[in-house]
Amino acid sequence: MEDSEDKGYTVKDRRYLNLSEEEKARLREEEAAKEEAQAAAAQGEAEKAQAGAAAGAGQRIPLSELTFASFLVSLTSSVIISLGQIPDPHTGKTEKNLPLAKQTIDLLGLLREKTRNNLTSEEDNLFDHLLYDLRMAYIKEVG
Repeated sequence: MEDSEDKGYTVKDRRYLNLSEEEKARLREEEAAKEEAQAAAAQGEAEKAQAGAAAGAGQRIPLSELTFASFLVSLTSSVIISLGQIPDPHTGKTEKNLPLAKQTIDLLGLLREKTRNNLTSEEDNLFDHLLYDLRMAYIKEVG
């Protein structure tokens, strides 16, 4: 087997065993400067992307952290919109779509069964309360 084969990666020895203290300090400074430059470039690109997104979309609401609780709240709000309790944020109109509301509530019920004993006590409590409230609101709208 040949040693001259290109493996597709590069190994860089960062050990400073045989270098003088001055050379070690210089190398550390160079690495720190390189890392700072990369961080500044990444931050600059992120700021440009944010500015471009804000300018392109007018005012955007920043997205919250994605958690299981936020996922449940998102599904809950779509049920509330389908029940006609609040206007649709996209159209601004209040419309009832009871079959869609029922389907989403059933989906939440399915998720509840599949996630049983895998959630924290706070998530369990939130899930149970949301599901109960949505089912009661649906019954009120249908009956």
